[in-house]
Amino acid sequence: MDAVLDLPDGDVLGLWAATRTQRVRHHGRMVESRLRFAFYGRVSTKEYQDPVSSRRWQIDFAAELVAGHGRIVAEYFDVGYSREVAWTDRPAAARLLAAITDSDRGFDAIVVGEYARAFHGSQAIHLAPLLHRHGVQMWLPEVDGPVDLTNPTHQALLMLLGAHSKQEVQRARFRTTAAMQAQAREQGRHLGGRPPYGYRVVDAGPHPNSAHAAWGRRLHRLTPDPQTAPWVAWIFTQRLEGHSIARIARMLNETGVPCPSAVDRTRNPHRPGEAWQLRTVAAILANPRYTGRQVWNRQHTPLRRTDDVVPGVTGLRKLTPSPRWAISDKPAHEALVSESDFVAAQAVSARRRPTDGARRTYLLVGLLRCGSCGRSMESQLSHGHAAYRCRHGHTSAHPVGIRLAPNLYLREDVILARALARLHTITSRDTTILEEIARLRQDPNAVGMVTFLRAHNLTIECRTTSVSLEPDHENPIITRSASDSPERRVRIPRQRVQQQKEKRGILND
Repeated sequence: MDAVLDLPDGDVLGLWAATRTQRVRHHGRMVESRLRFAFYGRVSTKEYQDPVSSRRWQIDFAAELVAGHGRIVAEYFDVGYSREVAWTDRPAAARLLAAITDSDRGFDAIVVGEYARAFHGSQAIHLAPLLHRHGVQMWLPEVDGPVDLTNPTHQALLMLLGAHSKQEVQRARFRTTAAMQAQAREQGRHLGGRPPYGYRVVDAGPHPNSAHAAWGRRLHRLTPDPQTAPWVAWIFTQRLEGHSIARIARMLNETGVPCPSAVDRTRNPHRPGEAWQLRTVAAILANPRYTGRQVWNRQHTPLRRTDDVVPGVTGLRKLTPSPRWAISDKPAHEALVSESDFVAAQAVSARRRPTDGARRTYLLVGLLRCGSCGRSMESQLSHGHAAYRCRHGHTSAHPVGIRLAPNLYLREDVILARALARLHTITSRDTTILEEIARLRQDPNAVGMVTFLRAHNLTIECRTTSVSLEPDHENPIITRSASDSPERRVRIPRQRVQQQKEKRGILND
């Protein structure tokens, strides 16, 4: 329970008004009402909305709804969370969910001031069974009382309210997105966010909207940073000369150039700021804003599924397809690299291609793990043969002298031969799998072995002189023989396990 609604000391009139609603008229006589309500409310932003006034009108609406039926004894109010966010990801709503399952919760029903302030889509419909299971009512102003899901009218009304709530968000998002695209394309306006490495944000005059200008809002634009802009130009020059991204990062580290997170520690307290990384250099080389054009909508964050009270899968920031980028029609700030050089840099590749033009095939990609460090091994051509290596986290971006352990190199044919020899260590309760193993031992072949490994989620753990077959820890079909116990078992990365689940159609997280 977050808080019991109480009144300031000495507020006699307020105390009288609060207790007055506890008595209702029934058959001509006054009786005591026993319902205790927990109020839930929400406000999206505290920068553009007033949480105090928003909370006040929501709780007033809720109090008006329950007047004569009980009183509000607890309050749960979220500030700064969108209605699209699942209840488990809103702090106050999460506490309310926990309180509902508590037999000593102190309230009998929950009430909200407005459906759209509490729910999005079908969240209310998914919440209703939980409330019913624990004997808690849900009161909505739109229903003018408690929700009864056995009533077809209430069911239809909840579906209508959910659709309207979702439509309201979608309409606002569409209008805002369209406006920002127009501002980026036609005006080249800087729409916020941290400046790219090599630039800093400066004032660009008053806001073109007179109302916003009266409130003191200003426009901003990018201008080259005299300390870091030359290094951006240097990075593009090195890339156009054919240097690899790893070599560029290593040269920056050896020269002692501060990395972006070290230059701007205020915006990057979560990063170590110690050295340049491959991804940092790659991100700079791929950013078209260095051409002087304003570019918006290059990245997006996939939304969490929120129709349920329990959240779905959260996505990280992803690169938006280039046709959906909003690129300014004309230069919006000073360029650090010409457009022709930028486009040319995108085509540069430092990877060595086969001289005969043939396409290399690596059968064991994604199936190998290093037995020393647990990392995935990468494909590497060795004297004309397909091979795999693990550098234990060392890359060309690190100084040459820093190396914790020698690289692990193994040819593909050697790995397959050793893996075929280890098939006897695999046991299973499935006779079909045992038959597959018997056929492979009688007729060893690379394609059949790889197909078997991928079909049954097996990983090959590699060491210098030996390999072992490791099953997916969540796969109960295949087990390892008790006599075969390597020094350390490699854990399959969560991303690969999730992909395997999706293929089997059992992703229910």
